Amino acid sequence: MRIRSLFLAAALFSGAAAAHGYQLGDLTIGHPSASPTAPGQPNGAAYLTIETVGTAPDRLVGLSTPAAAAAEIHTMSDEGGVMTMRRLDAVEVAPGAPVHFQPGGLHIMLIGLSGPLEAGKMVPLTLTFEKAGDITVELAVEKPADAPAHGGHHH
Repeated sequence: MRIRSLFLAAALFSGAAAAHGYQLGDLTIGHPSASPTAPGQPNGAAYLTIETVGTAPDRLVGLSTPAAAAAEIHTMSDEGGVMTMRRLDAVEVAPGAPVHFQPGGLHIMLIGLSGPLEAGKMVPLTLTFEKAGDITVELAVEKPADAPAHGGHHH
């Protein structure tokens, strides 16, 4: 019975570590991650979920990381059968409406990488909110769960 309890505790701990999250005031930032990149690939992509448990909205207005020359909010959409991407200056986080940064939609572009994003590594990313201020999270470099088998997201 004791061994089973130890295995259960280990399984719970490893699950909690895999689903890392952060809190900044009323905001929660869930499972920040980045896709692995090949050596020489100039750009990468990062994903996370932001939500507020408060009653007032906030806005994500800036991003930075030492791993890239720039970090920007981008969105992808299908316009008449053509996938288009555009940069956004900010994203509102409204109460009851989590914002999902994910492959194929809203995402964070890491532009001008200083080196490849290697699976299993952690990369710092600072998010700047209009009201809540700054928070630095660690992006877990891993293949997104819904990434296509042929390689994924490239720009």
